[in-house]
Amino acid sequence: MEQQNHYLKLNVALEALIDRWYAWSHLVSPATAAMNIKERHLKIMQSYIKSPKTHAAAVKRPEMLGGPFIDYEGGRVNEIKDLYEDTLDKRQNMLELYESIHELNSMLQKNAIGYTLDPLYKDVPESLQGMVELYYDLNNRPNFRFFESLLYNSKFYDESTQTITLQLVEADDARSFVLSTPRLDDENLIHLDLRFNNELIDELFKMKRIPGNITDIMQKLAVKPEQQELFKSFFTTEAPKKYERYTGDGVRTRYFGHACVLVETSETSILVDPVISYDGYETDVNRYTINDLPEEIDYVLITHNHQDHVLLETLMQLRHSIKNIVVPSCGKGDIQDPSLKLMFNAIGFDNVIELDDMETIKLDRCTITGLPFIGEHSDIDIRSKLCFHVELHNEFKVLFAADSCNVEPKVYQRIHDVVGDIDILFLGMECDGAPLSWLYGPLMFEKLPREMDQSRRLAGCDYKQGEALVDIFNPKNVFVYAMGLEPWLVFISSIKYTDESKPIVESNKLVDECRSRGIDAERLFGEKTIEY
Repeated sequence: MEQQNHYLKLNVALEALIDRWYAWSHLVSPATAAMNIKERHLKIMQSYIKSPKTHAAAVKRPEMLGGPFIDYEGGRVNEIKDLYEDTLDKRQNMLELYESIHELNSMLQKNAIGYTLDPLYKDVPESLQGMVELYYDLNNRPNFRFFESLLYNSKFYDESTQTITLQLVEADDARSFVLSTPRLDDENLIHLDLRFNNELIDELFKMKRIPGNITDIMQKLAVKPEQQELFKSFFTTEAPKKYERYTGDGVRTRYFGHACVLVETSETSILVDPVISYDGYETDVNRYTINDLPEEIDYVLITHNHQDHVLLETLMQLRHSIKNIVVPSCGKGDIQDPSLKLMFNAIGFDNVIELDDMETIKLDRCTITGLPFIGEHSDIDIRSKLCFHVELHNEFKVLFAADSCNVEPKVYQRIHDVVGDIDILFLGMECDGAPLSWLYGPLMFEKLPREMDQSRRLAGCDYKQGEALVDIFNPKNVFVYAMGLEPWLVFISSIKYTDESKPIVESNKLVDECRSRGIDAERLFGEKTIEY
């Protein structure tokens, strides 16, 4: 069997892990990683060790799905204890970084009272000296920023904590929520001691299309003897269906679920916010998968730095196919706004382009422009977010608004003055949104009062805000997307709707309003192909 060439099965999933937790961008970037290890991981594990039955009861309640509860049915407490102790032992550097960041902030708030900051550099915690700049904002409030590239070249970036798992996905909702449940050993998982930038990951996932030798790849990956039979079960001799390249004169767009859309002409392919489902198991929902993508993707566009839009699980599988990845520029060293470019470079992407507001990439018969993205970030100073305006054949215009919340329509009126009307609007309308603390809580120096926290949401457009965008850009087609509707997204988004859920009600109203105006409109779900 091993001598015959085999394909990697289409439902083999990769999970990138850091400290055995599902990796997302804030766990790769050193400063945000330190804050999350201390304020999220250790606290969740402490809570589970103290009261595993509370966690077991909570994860069964739909409204608690995205809460800080470990999903091991109240069992495996000793393994969680071991992981907790292991984290304390092996992550002393990150706990030091956490304490130093808080110490630096306290020192500045106490001693920086409007006079020159020069004498305070000697009071910066020793572990941070040479890696921060102190400054006042224009309201005379003290703050600091990191030279983030130096953090990546310090003891605070430890690649040895990175591993990956391989598993067969055989049900859409088979995995536990990524922000709250660490990945322990399992008889159906293969853990590999691979750094994220290891080219063996590319070699393995090329085998979903190009067959290879199981024995060779197994030896290169150093699969343990007791897991080799499981590893072999991840392969098949059956060739996947061949991707049919778009050869028409127009434009083809394909919706892959959530905020993932592929735009193709005969010359160019553009993939937005890659979140790709798996194939090869029974499902009630049709979907496009990795084999519905071009063998080479010219541009991947990332709209913003949230875990459902920067999905390392998908991006690392596609890394060998991506020619260029376009990311929004960041706030240059602010803790809450780590650099996507530096993060991607660190994990093996050497083809990253940063784009600013209203900045353009000009190609032959294709123009990609980054547009301002407002809202959906709980009013925190975060710059790494862009809507994307894509113009094809010098006439066909698509706007990916992602989760941008149109709280100030005058911004988009000014944008319209520059880019004009569009043909297609893709608009996120997850307008409930989690409170600030759900994602950014570990980064806050002081806990917000509940009323403030609840008022500052990670929310997209509601009906009125979406209608205002339609009024401004006069699209011919409106597609509501990025709702977290698809069943394979629950482990990332923790979202499950009913017909009475506000995002469903509000998006229904927008679709109905657009149709009453003669605009082709739809809330997308599963898969959709549109050719123009």
